[in-house]
Amino acid sequence: MAAREAKIRGLRPDLAATVARVSTLDLPPEVIAKARTFGAEDWLRDLPDLIAGLERDWSISVGRTYPGSTEGMVAEVTMADGTLAALKLCVPNRGAAAEDEITVLRLVEGNGCAKLLRADPARGAILLERLGQPMSALNLPITERHELLCAAAERIWRPAPGANLPTGAAKVRGRASILTATWEQLGRPCQEQAIDYALTCATRRIEAYDDERAMLLHGDVHQWNALKAGDGTFKLVDPDGVVAEPEYELSVLMREDPVELMTGDPRDRARWLARRSGLDAIRIWEWGVFERVSTGLVLTQIGLQPVARQMLAAADHIAAHHAGG
Repeated sequence: MAAREAKIRGLRPDLAATVARVSTLDLPPEVIAKARTFGAEDWLRDLPDLIAGLERDWSISVGRTYPGSTEGMVAEVTMADGTLAALKLCVPNRGAAAEDEITVLRLVEGNGCAKLLRADPARGAILLERLGQPMSALNLPITERHELLCAAAERIWRPAPGANLPTGAAKVRGRASILTATWEQLGRPCQEQAIDYALTCATRRIEAYDDERAMLLHGDVHQWNALKAGDGTFKLVDPDGVVAEPEYELSVLMREDPVELMTGDPRDRARWLARRSGLDAIRIWEWGVFERVSTGLVLTQIGLQPVARQMLAAADHIAAHHAGG
C-alpha cells in the first residue's frame, strides 16, 4: 500500500484523482505507471465501468486483483456455472497487443498457454482458465527453471502462416529505432557502449530474418509468466505473440537473472540453452544482448527496480567484456 500511495503522490493532480477513484481495485503500482506511460488515464478512470459491463455481458463475478501483474489488471473470476477463471484487462495504447495475445491463445488452444475462454479485443478483455502458483514463487534453481520454461515454450512453437502477427525482425526494428532516444531521456542509465552493442546485435538479427525458420512464439517467456497447471506442468500467460526464429524466444532467458550473468562467462547460458533446445548459441546470444538493454530501459521508465538497474549493469558488464565476439 505504501508503494501505491507513493506512486499516487508522484502523479500530476488530475491523474492522482483518477487513481484514487480506482484504488479499491488494488491495482499494482506498475500497472498505474504503465497506464501513465501510454497516456491511458481514461482507461484508469473508466475501469470500474468496464468491469461492471463485463460482469453483465459475460455473466461473471470479478473478485480480488492479482498483485504481480504488470501488463494490465488481472483478477480472479467466478463464472455463472461456478467455473473458476481469471480476467485480464490490457492497458490500451499498445498497438495491437491485446489482439496479438488473443491470436496466440486461439492458435495454441491451451497447449503451452492458459486456455482462452472468452475475449473482447475492442475492450482489451481476456477471460482465461484459472491456473495455480507462479513459478517465481517456487525458488527453483536457474537450470531447473530454464528446463521447465523451455518445455512450456516448445509446446507453443509451430508454423503460423497467415497469423497476422508481427515478426521478430519488425518488433526489434521498432524498438531499436527509439533505443538511443529513450536512453537519453532517462539520463543515460547505462554506458553508451552497451547501447552500441545492443544495436549491433539487433542489426545482425534483423538482417538474418528467414521466413523458413520463423515459428509462432510466446515472446516473453520467464518465471513470472509461467503458472502451475492442474496436470503439474507449467503453462504460460501474457503472450506477446510474434513470428520469428525460435532463438528469439530464448532471449528473455538471457535477460532474466542479470546478477548471475556477471559471474563466470555469460555466454555459457546461451550455450546451455542452445544444447537444450537444439538451436544456435550465437543467435540466442545476440537476441539476448538487445533484449537485456531494451527491457532494462522500459523497466526504468515504469520504475520497476532494482531489476532495471541490474539488467543495465549486466549490459554494461557484457558490453565491456564481450562486445568483440
